[in-house]
Amino acid sequence: MQLNGLPFPGREREQAMLARTVADLGRGRSSVVTLIGRPGYGQSRLLNLAARLAEDQGYRVLRAQATPGEREVRYGVVAQLLAPMDGLTDGSLKALTGRGPQSRLPGLIELLRTARGQPTLLVVDDVEWLDPASLRWFGALIRRLPDARIALLMSGTGRLCPGACPLSTAPHQVITLEVELAPLAPRDVAATVALICDRPGETDFTSAALEASAGNPEVLSEALRRFIRRGYAPVAGRVPELYSIAEAVSGEYAVRALGALSDTAVAVVRALAVCGDLLDLSLLYALADPRAAGEPGLPEALQESGLATATDTGLRLSRPEARSWILAEMPGDERAELHARAAELAYRAAVPDEDIARLLLAARPVDEPWVIPVLRRTCADALRGGRTAQAIACLSRALEEPLDPASRAQLGLELAAIEVLAVPEAAGRRLAEIIRTGDGGPGRIRVRAADLGLSRGDDKALRRAIADVLPFTDGEERGALAGLFWLTESVGQEDTDLVPDGIPPLPADPTCPVQAAALAWRLALRGEDLPTARALAQRVFTVNGTAGALILPRLTAARTLLLTDDLDEAEVRLDVLHTDLRRRHARAAAAQALAVRGELNLRRGRLDMAERDVAAAERSLPRSLWHRRTVPYLMAIRILIALENGDVGQAGVLAGASAPAESREGSSWGYLLFARALVAVKDDRLPEALELFRSTGRWELGRGRINPALMPWRSMAARVHDALGDHEEARRLTDEELALARLWGAPNTIGWAQLGAGRVAREGQVDRLREAAATLRGTPARLAYAGSLMELATAELDAGNPQAAAPLVAELFSFVIAHRSSSRLVARVRALSERAGPSAVRGRVPHPAWASLTEPEQRTAALVGLGHGNREIAETLSVTRRTVELRLSGAYRKLGISGRAELIALLRAAEGDGTDVA
Repeated sequence: MQLNGLPFPGREREQAMLARTVADLGRGRSSVVTLIGRPGYGQSRLLNLAARLAEDQGYRVLRAQATPGEREVRYGVVAQLLAPMDGLTDGSLKALTGRGPQSRLPGLIELLRTARGQPTLLVVDDVEWLDPASLRWFGALIRRLPDARIALLMSGTGRLCPGACPLSTAPHQVITLEVELAPLAPRDVAATVALICDRPGETDFTSAALEASAGNPEVLSEALRRFIRRGYAPVAGRVPELYSIAEAVSGEYAVRALGALSDTAVAVVRALAVCGDLLDLSLLYALADPRAAGEPGLPEALQESGLATATDTGLRLSRPEARSWILAEMPGDERAELHARAAELAYRAAVPDEDIARLLLAARPVDEPWVIPVLRRTCADALRGGRTAQAIACLSRALEEPLDPASRAQLGLELAAIEVLAVPEAAGRRLAEIIRTGDGGPGRIRVRAADLGLSRGDDKALRRAIADVLPFTDGEERGALAGLFWLTESVGQEDTDLVPDGIPPLPADPTCPVQAAALAWRLALRGEDLPTARALAQRVFTVNGTAGALILPRLTAARTLLLTDDLDEAEVRLDVLHTDLRRRHARAAAAQALAVRGELNLRRGRLDMAERDVAAAERSLPRSLWHRRTVPYLMAIRILIALENGDVGQAGVLAGASAPAESREGSSWGYLLFARALVAVKDDRLPEALELFRSTGRWELGRGRINPALMPWRSMAARVHDALGDHEEARRLTDEELALARLWGAPNTIGWAQLGAGRVAREGQVDRLREAAATLRGTPARLAYAGSLMELATAELDAGNPQAAAPLVAELFSFVIAHRSSSRLVARVRALSERAGPSAVRGRVPHPAWASLTEPEQRTAALVGLGHGNREIAETLSVTRRTVELRLSGAYRKLGISGRAELIALLRAAEGDGTDVA
């Protein structure tokens, strides 16, 4: 395809002018035409076009190209030009080749004589590099052109400014033209795309082509040719590939342009590629070459080459994307040295840390005291901005500096905490190496490394490393490492190769907080000695509960308090722990803390907060990066929240998601089995649910996890047995759970076991459910208490006692008002209220004006009636405290009361000051 019959879109005016020049030559009119422009603007291509036109007319065409390397060769360009010409005398030939005496203007007479009978086109590229002798020769030729049939076509690049070519003047009888080539316009780019791609490009594609090439015809044409060779079409979806190809072409052009520059100019271009946008011109010259400041015309030469442009503060690369190509031409050690010197200059010039760090990443070790702080600060900024790869690169580079062993281990520890976010396997290997090579000094680096890795879920490799170094430790370090080992040891697990004889056993009354956490958790798993387990868990925070303390002992102690019904204290400890972990950027451990807090809020019936915690846990550490042995715990919590929210479909999707194969080896696998069993119950897949509950039991018991406070798999399996008609097995399981719960002694666990027994009881069911509700009422496990009220109210209605069910339903309404309307309880409470009759409805309406309150006002007021403060209400409802205050003001006004005390009294009066279920 051609545009207007011309093969060079965007240069139609120039092509037409050259065609006229060739035509004038045939009519005997001589010309001097000079094309100037930046490299790649098409000068040579246009001259080639004119040469072909002349050859097609039968004219003689003589060509030459000047180069920087031959600028000192006498008559070098003239010799190129006249070499193909017949009729040169021996004297001219010897003068041109430098083998004989110098003659004045060799070959000029022969050229003029032969041109009288044969029109001649002379084509000379890059005349800015003409040697002095050739320059004089061409000047003499131009003065004689009125008597010859010769056209002289010349080209120049950026070094040749308009009006500066010494050969652009000629006698008035000679046609003289000087044309400066401009970048391609958008329409020219579109035409070039259509020409080379053989189809019009989409608008977004042609816009990208203009931007990628900066209007440079040669860059554009070459990029498009490579583009279509790869089978791509000029559509918007292929813009990324076009940018990549154009970047490579631009880089190649930049490297070729470097070859035309002096050594000093090349050094400046390389300095520009490293940090031209950071340093002013004087510092840039100091970095590049001490001679640069004294080299005349250097900035102009760089701009004329097309490699640099001038700014208010100095010079910048014209094509920043060519940086990598420019630097790739340097030997690696020179490149690293240049970056190191640039970083030092940038630091002295108070350049921002991030820019200095970028230079340091490609530099050799600098061994200066400012290097590590700069890299650390940049790492912290990168983490705050979510740029994990940059943060890892900064600390990895810091480890290349000369460091003492303690500082190196500390940096490695910080790096491992971040690597968890991108390359967790590398983090595990790094921590194991720190455990084996740490010095056991006052920083307890080995203990901290083991704690960080184990808190994420790594255990086999790290426990093996702990076992390897324990014989060589003593004192507090030995106790802490042994405690961490036992914190991850699963009772009953067949890992005898990981429990060598050198591991000291846990003492009966440990003073080491890590061992206290390990013993507390062991007692909790076995369901033994709740008071001791509680005291040991509290000791962890009393002895070692400050910010900066070990992670896993505090997380485990909080989980222990969760099982001892100390939910308030567990929540406070988890909040403090999470804040500390965020400050340390220990995001994997922070995600674990959030997941545990999600379970805590789920037990309390605060579904909004539970869901928020789980979502925050996955933001802190995407599920794909969770350790394979801990991810089932997160999945289980999400399933349970979905079930409690009444979203059975979502729960089914979550339960059906595959878990990593290695997750079956971890202690959290039982949680996922239990959650999947609950989903199967909801889907009425009872045989499958029963098998899942049995698998849960086998899993838990096989690892010494006996305590029903962990999960009530026995009572849930009993419900399925009862539904399938196996009442004897149902009773056996509930009796076993109740006995274990009483052995443990936590009211919530006992109440739940009583509830499970009441659900499957064949006789005295109402009394047993009443007992369960009475037990659960005083516990912080509000969701379990609501479940007990639901079961008791249903049993009372089934027994024909709507009067006894009414106050239970009224209390349930207070609960669901304070929780999200998507809770699965809402539909059941509504159905129960219809069965209970008007008395229950009246019981849930605290005031005739209650209906005038908006739903948010009703929920807020109900939470006040339950004794919650404004801050807690704000957290529960995920709103600000100011919003809570405004809602309460509206409720007070509509109800005609003066404040919180009257609202509480009103709500309690409406509920009969609570429901007596004893």
